[in-house]
Amino acid sequence: MSLPIVLAMTGASGAVYGVRLLQQLADAGIATHWVASESGRVVLQQELGIHGRSPEDLTEAILGYHWQPKGAVSSPRWSPVAPQQIETRKKVVIPHRVNDFFTPIASGSYLTRGMVVCPCSGTTLSGIVHAGGKDLIQRAAEVHLKEHRKLVLVPRETPLSVFQLENLHRAAQAGAVVMPASPGWYHGVGEIIDLVDFVVARILDHLAVPHQLMRRWGSDSSGPPGSSDRKEGA
Repeated sequence: MSLPIVLAMTGASGAVYGVRLLQQLADAGIATHWVASESGRVVLQQELGIHGRSPEDLTEAILGYHWQPKGAVSSPRWSPVAPQQIETRKKVVIPHRVNDFFTPIASGSYLTRGMVVCPCSGTTLSGIVHAGGKDLIQRAAEVHLKEHRKLVLVPRETPLSVFQLENLHRAAQAGAVVMPASPGWYHGVGEIIDLVDFVVARILDHLAVPHQLMRRWGSDSSGPPGSSDRKEGA
């Protein structure tokens, strides 16, 4: 059995990245410990209309929908999945409260494959690189750094202040993978979800989780979409 993964969602914009990632991990059958900060819960509701009174309720809400690719941005983005799929997903997702330090992921003796903070707010980033340990998210991230395990930080804020840049530099020096939510456009973008999946796919790559979310560069002889129309030196 493969080691579990830790996923944290914080108060930066871009909650869809974390939601899509959690769903992909669950569909892959990978045990995933996940926790949302208080601000992260607010962003989930504001951006995606996903909410729950408890971590368990919030988990079911996240796992109970899939992206609705067609329609205007103002239309509902989610449509429900079958109840059986929800139950299958829930079997491998372990929700935690953000202030509960008595969970396995707060200890270095608990083995994991890695941890992702997606999206990662500037406040959470600061707490991690300065070993603040304010909540379970910061503590779990510190554990992954001190145990030299994979830690992927996905900031989305722009522009970045000099202090945030310094914090990202410190995180990278400590061994974290800094992966800004900056989707590429070379894989054939037809819907918003294609941009989301680009970022989620790169995260899954770093966790060694197989997926079919995007066409990779050089995957066929034609090159990236639109490459034949590019002029030399453009």
